[in-house]
Amino acid sequence: MADDSTTTISATFQTRQAADLAIEHLVQQHGISRPDIFVQSASDRNTAGSAPSGGDASRDEGARRDAPLAGEIEVSADIASSQAAAVKRGLAEAGALRVWSR
Repeated sequence: MADDSTTTISATFQTRQAADLAIEHLVQQHGISRPDIFVQSASDRNTAGSAPSGGDASRDEGARRDAPLAGEIEVSADIASSQAAAVKRGLAEAGALRVWSR
């Protein structure tokens, strides 16, 4: 009998760029469907991360100062329980600050 139980794996990232990279790893390396992946602020504030990245960091005059850098980005995914260990490792390798399951 196959184990078809699911679990939610979550991770926080310092930048939106790191969160986007983690999402691509979930989709491409672990075969997780995009509708099963969720992205949100890790706090109650609107944020693009806690550090400049991507377009916010690549300006000639320095990092943009108007980006909402108010906290971390949380990525979570509903996955088959059998994938939990591999997905946790993948998120950590993608730069997650913290990884947990519920």
